Amino acid sequence: MAAYVIFQETIIDDEAFEAYKKLSPSTIEKFGGKFLSRGGETDVIEGAWDYERMVILEFPDMEAARNWYNCAEYQEARDMRLKASFGAAIIVAGT
Repeated sequence: MAAYVIFQETIIDDEAFEAYKKLSPSTIEKFGGKFLSRGGETDVIEGAWDYERMVILEFPDMEAARNWYNCAEYQEARDMRLKASFGAAIIVAGT
């Protein structure tokens, strides 16, 4: 069953975030993941939305998503993202 990684982010360092965006795709692909949405236009239709950017990734399953997030290859990119932005992230199982 597919699993989705969802990031909500506000970028605080555009230059560093652009560098992060170049590092992450190859690590995602290595674990069978792909981008479903990468910072596209959003339209808040209910409630409050506290972040300027959302990214949705799809992985084959929860294990692949967790393995990607925790893999050594992604650590440099993740550290860069955490310095360049703030937000929240979840992994959710599909149906």
